[in-house]
Amino acid sequence: MRSSLHRRITVPVAVLAAAGIALAGCSGSSDPNDPNAGGGGSAGSVGTADGVVNVYGTINGDEATLLEQSWADWEKENNIDIKYTGDKEFEKQIGIKVQGGDTPDLAIFPQPGLLADTVASGKVQPLPDGALANVKENWSEDWQKYGQVDGTQYGAPLMASVKGYIWYSPKKFAEWGVSVPKTWDEMEALGKTIAEKTGGPSWCAGFNSGEASGWPGTDWIEDAVLREAGADTYDSWVAGDTEFTDPKIKAAFDSVGSILLDPTLVNAGYGDVKSINSTAFGDVAQNVANGSCALTHQASFFEGFLISAGAKVAEDGDVWAFLTPPAKADDAQAVTGGGEMVAAFSNDADTAKVQEYLPAPTGPTAASSSVASSRRTRASTPRTPAATS
Repeated sequence: MRSSLHRRITVPVAVLAAAGIALAGCSGSSDPNDPNAGGGGSAGSVGTADGVVNVYGTINGDEATLLEQSWADWEKENNIDIKYTGDKEFEKQIGIKVQGGDTPDLAIFPQPGLLADTVASGKVQPLPDGALANVKENWSEDWQKYGQVDGTQYGAPLMASVKGYIWYSPKKFAEWGVSVPKTWDEMEALGKTIAEKTGGPSWCAGFNSGEASGWPGTDWIEDAVLREAGADTYDSWVAGDTEFTDPKIKAAFDSVGSILLDPTLVNAGYGDVKSINSTAFGDVAQNVANGSCALTHQASFFEGFLISAGAKVAEDGDVWAFLTPPAKADDAQAVTGGGEMVAAFSNDADTAKVQEYLPAPTGPTAASSSVASSRRTRASTPRTPAATS
């Protein structure tokens, strides 16, 4: 579920480009530099160094293919076969696997809370020293916190994404004589203008994501709350102190609904408004790539789907993106982020070696431009549209 591991930050885009993503903590340790936060051994040996490391996670389809391709060279060089299995029902199945003693060597967790709950089973191994060193060197303190439980580092960040991009065709914008909007109202007007010029819907969306269906819609709502109600209201809402019935939250739903519930604006290339629920979120990339959909709202990882669809993703390419604009042109830009954590159930030498490789600068997403550009946000500058805007 893409929206699970995230918090918000509010910064000018230029600062975002310089600083990368630093997301607020939601886990056990308050000090990721605590020498006790991480590493250490296990009470016993679990797993076998047989040249095969099984990895289980939520990543599926094109993203899974890109991920597997990204570590292929490393596998050959190190004589280790990384066997990845993606499961849309990961959140439910991982608990069943733990209870049944059928755990993978490594699991990719989309939620820090789920990782913490699984650690409570006593089956998750602390991060080995080599992996811990790479996490501390290459990931921000906030990302380190996500993988900590009670002061011990169990999870290593694998990938991260910036949410809230609007993907579009620069060539089509030039053809239609339109430009990137500077405010939310201008964005709404842009969609209507394109619909008038083309004679069909301008926006497309897909909320289907198996067990996690609906998260693309929550991303939309979060963007609206941040921009219209502000960061304090957003934080209060996330904490459960502001109800969904609050006028500010209802207003955000109305703002998103003015786009997604308008049959003249959606669902380009897929059908009517109802088709949003049945359309897989990744499938939208095909229509954005071929130009039949002018606008879609999705995170930076969407670039991987676009590349798989044959699009050149660049400011002068087939598809590019801008961050969902603020309510007012002079407001600071606000974004949310998401990502995954890798934790181990085995502590054999092969598993430890893969764990050390994954969060390293030469790890899988660094080896693949398709994955790196669309998924990973380290402590350093991310390569995203925001970084060059």
